Amino acid sequence: MELDERKAAILQAIVEEHVATAQPVGSQTIARSRKLGVSSATVRNEMTVLEREGYIVQPHTSAGRVPTDRGYRYFVDHVERSPALPPAQRKVVNDFFNVFASAHRVLDDMLHETSQLLARVSTHTAVVVGPGVPETLSLRSVQLVGLQPTMVLALVVLSNGNVEKCMLHLAAELDDATIATAAAVLDTKLRGQRWSPQLPALDATGVLAADTLAADAWEAIRSRASHQTGEPLYVGGVSRLAAEQEAFGANSSAAQLLELLEHQVEVVSLVRDLLEPGPTVRIGSENPIHELQDCSIVVAPFTVDGEIAGTVGVLGPTRMDYRQALAAVEAISRQLGDVLS
Repeated sequence: MELDERKAAILQAIVEEHVATAQPVGSQTIARSRKLGVSSATVRNEMTVLEREGYIVQPHTSAGRVPTDRGYRYFVDHVERSPALPPAQRKVVNDFFNVFASAHRVLDDMLHETSQLLARVSTHTAVVVGPGVPETLSLRSVQLVGLQPTMVLALVVLSNGNVEKCMLHLAAELDDATIATAAAVLDTKLRGQRWSPQLPALDATGVLAADTLAADAWEAIRSRASHQTGEPLYVGGVSRLAAEQEAFGANSSAAQLLELLEHQVEVVSLVRDLLEPGPTVRIGSENPIHELQDCSIVVAPFTVDGEIAGTVGVLGPTRMDYRQALAAVEAISRQLGDVLS
């Protein structure tokens, strides 16, 4: 249903007031705070029509109105969005990605920190779904670096330029020559192999300490690869779910949502199903999962070299600032894709 200009303006005012105050909105508030050129009685009459059509609801007698899922949907679909983040937040995002663009960083770290950034900018819990492992991804080189007398860092450089790292804690000190021997065995056997848990067995050198170190590194690398066969999920700002508890209705609780976010396969599948070429918003009852029917989700894909590589999004109550959430998701998905490209 298309609303006339006055009803649409009143609905927009109700949504914005309720998002800002978390309180039911009365006709006098709208008439006083908005330059609509009509009396509170006229606003009240229009609110009655909006309520009858299912855009707003009165939570209890003598209270003002709050938007329904349908009201939020009309707002998202018809109200002009902010073109960009506010300058201060835009600078935070730009500075974050400028640092990553100028330094060779591990992809896992970058995506984790991106989820934290999105949570801060949007003020909601954020999710980032990273790219799955391509069938053609292989190991370009393996290196071992002694950091401390009993600590060695294993570095795996992949064919797409990503660097995976595994920390190894040793039972006894090893000299540089032993570490170099173990590194040579690993690099010779694993170079060019597909990045997967099925790695070829190592050849023995006859030097017990070197063989033991190489075997430990091999197992750590294999374990790392086994955890990256699917699309990785990174969640930022989970504490915000507890802070927003009162904004959720009967179908959702912070505990339920936290439990849901622990089911990586289910969340990744949901995000994939929502994905469209641009930003996508699912509001309350539009979500297929019961625990999310008092929540809204805003997601957008990020592309690497023109191909969709993953997704960024925010999860919060239906009473979220949709303009802010959309601006944050669009800005971060675009810059993440640019840096990875």
